[in-house]
Amino acid sequence: MEADKETTEKIGRLQMMEQNLQAMMMQKQQFQSQLFELESALKEIEKTDKAYKIVGNIMVSAAKEDLKKDLGQKKEIVELRLATIEKQEKQFKDKAKKLQEDIMGSLATNEASGQTRQRTA
Repeated sequence: MEADKETTEKIGRLQMMEQNLQAMMMQKQQFQSQLFELESALKEIEKTDKAYKIVGNIMVSAAKEDLKKDLGQKKEIVELRLATIEKQEKQFKDKAKKLQEDIMGSLATNEASGQTRQRTA
């Protein structure tokens, strides 16, 4: 079964899309990890009277409310990034699925026309 040039190009595009999707999923995983850490920090800060933050290589005392506000803002940003990545991921998956169906249709058409040529020869 030999694929025509257009189908071969589509296969290449599909492989690139799958690589991009994998990279996107890794990025999503990193943001999910950050979100988990931020949520844990926000829970822990509620349990204590004193709060500290790391600045460079040292830990310094900080106002609990300021830290909560800072962590809350960071959490909001990470949640927005996650939502964006999830939206992009869905779009990528939809495009990849359509392209894959396209490729399968082209291959089936090529195979059918190849069998027709063999019978007439």
